[in-house]
Amino acid sequence: MKNFYIALILFIFSVFLFSCSNKYLPYKKFYNFKSADGRPEYSNLNYWAAHPWKHDPSDSVPLPLINSEYKDSMVDVFYLHPTTYTGTKKEINAAIDDALLNAKTDYYPVLYQASVFNEQCRVFAPRYRQAHISTFFKRDKYADHALDTAYEDLKNAFEYYLKNWNNGRPIIIAGHSQGALLAEKLLNEYFEDKPLANRLVVAYILGWAIPKNYFTSITVCKDSLQTGCVCGWRTYRKGYNPVYLKNENGNSWVTNPLNWSTETTYADKKENKGSVLRDFNKIYKSTTDAQISNALLYVSKPKFPGSFFYFTKNYHVGDINLFYVNLRENIRQRIMAFWKQ
Repeated sequence: MKNFYIALILFIFSVFLFSCSNKYLPYKKFYNFKSADGRPEYSNLNYWAAHPWKHDPSDSVPLPLINSEYKDSMVDVFYLHPTTYTGTKKEINAAIDDALLNAKTDYYPVLYQASVFNEQCRVFAPRYRQAHISTFFKRDKYADHALDTAYEDLKNAFEYYLKNWNNGRPIIIAGHSQGALLAEKLLNEYFEDKPLANRLVVAYILGWAIPKNYFTSITVCKDSLQTGCVCGWRTYRKGYNPVYLKNENGNSWVTNPLNWSTETTYADKKENKGSVLRDFNKIYKSTTDAQISNALLYVSKPKFPGSFFYFTKNYHVGDINLFYVNLRENIRQRIMAFWKQ
């Protein structure tokens, strides 16, 4: 019987891997543009994974939420997607016109993450020559150069956006994983002690550490209504202590997305208003609880159909999706608070 369960688990896992590797192939045909010099041209909407002037996956709304919301777009979000360049490495930076990679980016993080902002925001998500995932496991001069290249693209995208499309509107900065690392740099260069800080509604830095000494004028969000601040979290299963984070010594800001506190107060799973998982059009309520400890966000093993086979203790890929509805509501709350100032 034990061997049967092991075989069953391996079979399900192999099917999962096979389906993921082929999932984005049908969309590849929609990304046949080519860059003349290998760089993005941000006046061309092909180089935006999400943009209010075109229909894209960030416009999608989970079916249960469609009739329960009133859409507005008085604020812009500049969203930086996480690493999707995870396969065989040809170069240390992804090609900007890699059709399959662009399809993966649009129908994975842009759909499942950037869409959380679309009730209240115009969504701008630039494509960029992202660094390969291996960059984060060997930080040397080549890795630094790869991240510099990625940041150069995002700077150019942000400056083009400011000059041509912002028109003085309030801004949310958001990023996950590699996108969060680069979002921190963007905040530091363009908002820290700069006039643009007056238009910052909030920054969501997710799946990446926010060192307590990184910013001087931008503060951490202390509650659900504070604006002009930064908040973020990294999600792990309770009891798991990542070895690769042992040298941080808790020296990072972290926010609990169920109660929007930076304190260690426990938030019960009843406060989790809804997760969006593999099926984008289903909302799973009370999926998990959340509590801050040692500058990380700890949760109980999420409960959802099929979670019996969910063994990982690092919930990095679920930083947004586990708390999708809570985050969506908080975006609305902070925008309303910003306009009341």
